[in-house]
Amino acid sequence: MGTAFDETTFPELMNTVQRFVRNRLMPLERQVEEDQRVPDEVIAEMKGLGLFGLSIPQEYGGFELDVVQEMLVQIAFSETSQAFRLVFWPNVGIGSRGIVYAGTAEQKQKYLPKMASGEFRTAFCLTEPEAGSDAASLRTSATSDGDHYVLNGTKRFITNAPHADVFTVMARTRPGTTGADGVSAFIVERNTPGLKLGKPESKLGQRGAPICDVIFENARIPAENIIGGPVAEGKGFGIAMRVLDSGRTGVASCAVGMMRRIIDEAARYALQRKQFGQPIAQFQLIQAMLADSEVEYYAGHALAMRAANAMQAGEDTRILAAAAKYFCSEALGRVADRAVQIFGGAGYVSDYPVERLYRDARVLRIYEGTSQILQLVIARAMLKHYKD
Repeated sequence: MGTAFDETTFPELMNTVQRFVRNRLMPLERQVEEDQRVPDEVIAEMKGLGLFGLSIPQEYGGFELDVVQEMLVQIAFSETSQAFRLVFWPNVGIGSRGIVYAGTAEQKQKYLPKMASGEFRTAFCLTEPEAGSDAASLRTSATSDGDHYVLNGTKRFITNAPHADVFTVMARTRPGTTGADGVSAFIVERNTPGLKLGKPESKLGQRGAPICDVIFENARIPAENIIGGPVAEGKGFGIAMRVLDSGRTGVASCAVGMMRRIIDEAARYALQRKQFGQPIAQFQLIQAMLADSEVEYYAGHALAMRAANAMQAGEDTRILAAAAKYFCSEALGRVADRAVQIFGGAGYVSDYPVERLYRDARVLRIYEGTSQILQLVIARAMLKHYKD
């Protein structure tokens, strides 16, 4: 049984998380970047802290944090290398949330306790070689065969796939359908015959958080492994979109945490670095860049928390989640760019963390919905509102 956190005990959890990030993880950032892996002993410590079960209901061994609490933890963890957060966050977010939202009692009992403890690590398989932003055009097929479905297809750039024990897989179960119709969500275990993993990709940033293709070649999946059971066949796209709304709010919070770390690095450097006989922090154009970054941090924080509060209240957050993710990820890019500029030549070499932070920041404008797709989501909703 997990432990609930209220307004009295949650600050204690946040203090623990912040100390862990500052004292244990930040000193390991360079090692993780060079080794491209998080040490096993750190992962064991994360399990001991209960981080894999932050959002999972108490009855299954999780902490059952509410949405706002969850986002605050994510902000704190995003002040260090993304590789650390991505060890456990798939279990907290997209890897478990479909089962929490729509799973049967049996599915929840079978998988959630092991996800909460970290015994099972998870991955979410939606993106394909020909279906990224256009997620409804996915081609992975699941053909009914008695009490099983036979999966064929490839999922691309799947975060945490090399370490995952359980995959949430979106596949088309109704041949001939297009768009969102006929897509089902499957729980697929790693040892399933016919499931293969591609070679881990070499990435611009977020090294130590591996991604790879997940390939299905006549993989037989029990019909009872459709999230929600066989009666939920064809309802997977709705589950995916609900999971992505939560994920987009999470990415916004991640961007907020990264902005805070980058601004801190830039401000401290500006106070230490001297040119023309004085710290560069005294130069007004340096101050302007710091001020613009601080303003964008505050604006992003407010928007991310607005989306989190709306989600917690059960409101329709499709637009708020898209807006938060769009603004915060784009603002992060601007903040990271200014930081490199403040560091000058030092910002372009790996002796200072802003070089890595700059690279790590770039992908937030791509995953969980590109900025351009989110602009369309927001604009179409606006126009529909004014048309109605």
